[in-house]
Amino acid sequence: MTENQDRGAWSSRIGFIMAGAGSAVGLGNIWRFPYITGENGGAAFVLIYILCIFLIGFPVMIAELTLGRKTAKNPVGMFHALAPGSPWKYVGGLSVITGLVIFSWYSVIAGWVVGYLYKTAAGHFNNLTDPSATETIFRDFVSNPFSVILLTAFFIALTGYVVFKGVKSGIEKWSRVLMPILVVLLILLAIRSVTLPGASEGLIFYLKPDFSAINTNMLIAALGQAFFSLSLGMGTMITYGSYLSKKDNIPTAAAWVCTFDTLIAILAGFVILPAVAAMGKAYTEGPGLIFQVLPSLFGEMPGGQIFGVGFFMLIIIAAITSTVSILIVPVAYMVDEKKWSRRNAVGFMCLIAFVLSVPAALANGAVGFLSSLPGLGTDYFTIISSLFGDVSLTLGSLFIALFVGWKWSTAKAKEEIESEGITFGLAKQWSFLIRFVAPITVSILLGYTFRDNIWKLFFG
Repeated sequence: MTENQDRGAWSSRIGFIMAGAGSAVGLGNIWRFPYITGENGGAAFVLIYILCIFLIGFPVMIAELTLGRKTAKNPVGMFHALAPGSPWKYVGGLSVITGLVIFSWYSVIAGWVVGYLYKTAAGHFNNLTDPSATETIFRDFVSNPFSVILLTAFFIALTGYVVFKGVKSGIEKWSRVLMPILVVLLILLAIRSVTLPGASEGLIFYLKPDFSAINTNMLIAALGQAFFSLSLGMGTMITYGSYLSKKDNIPTAAAWVCTFDTLIAILAGFVILPAVAAMGKAYTEGPGLIFQVLPSLFGEMPGGQIFGVGFFMLIIIAAITSTVSILIVPVAYMVDEKKWSRRNAVGFMCLIAFVLSVPAALANGAVGFLSSLPGLGTDYFTIISSLFGDVSLTLGSLFIALFVGWKWSTAKAKEEIESEGITFGLAKQWSFLIRFVAPITVSILLGYTFRDNIWKLFFG
């Protein structure tokens, strides 16, 4: 391959929108959004989340896409080009490292989903309605070192294959196929869920807001979910933006991605929350919801095995569209900055990700000290997911807002957005949001995230 072929480009705007939406749609929507909604009061949280998406996430996404298209570079190369000789290059380096580490532990969870697809299809949860039994199955499953490492390796290899095929033949082609399948599966599962006897209570919880439940914790949770869901702060949208044509309308494309991502999350809520209510379970089951609670629901539910197979297929599709967008960041760095071939870059980064994933895969009971690190009392998986999935993403988003708003300037960003005669009608409003609203709100989120995820971990 030539260097240009190794880098690639989107063949069309719809191809980018499908890929961008695929990047944003992932475990954050299907796995994380429903349980975060359940823990934070339902409908009121959903409204706050939507506001966070479009008032803060949307402006940051426009900024990232604009930076990528301006330079046609990965995050490191982008900062080199726009702020040469400055410390900003380290922000780009942080994005590359963050993406690689997130890819490693994200693949562990995705591997669990592959395992649970097999278990559900094989009928392991049929007529199994006791949540304590499904909890035991989950503990035994994640503490089996051979199976979790093998499944993680499989998912990393699958992601590597898609990225190796390139932007048009790999990421874009797969996104065009997988995203429509994902939407159809979601709609079918949502219809089945809301028509279950007793699902109405879940619908009321999800659709009728209790504004008295709004508090600081809800606001912080909504903002954090918005950034996690949109894949902001780790260079993904900068890298995806680097493949955009000058003729593409960045604000419109960003709006489509944000809208699609939000609709998928809301549909996922319709799949899970009414089903939980129909089976008389609590909404506040947390991260273990899809592995420890839902299998018991599938055991009770008429047609539950088919429902379960469809659900885990859905999560796998969502996960693979996200992991390819995460892996492309370090791969683009090696192709752009180190002049590696795509084949070598993908192989090397997948190998590094696998090495990083092994302790994460073994941290849920397979290896004692990784399950409870000496002096910390928590597991390795929790620490790296907190450091890179929460703190690092938030920090990256803050730096992007500051760079575009105060260093590079919103005037230059507007010039890039309008470079082919496209009118950016909301330029003034976007400039205000990216210069003032985003940095202030993201700084507050960073403070709370540091307090809850780092200070408590290391200092009690």
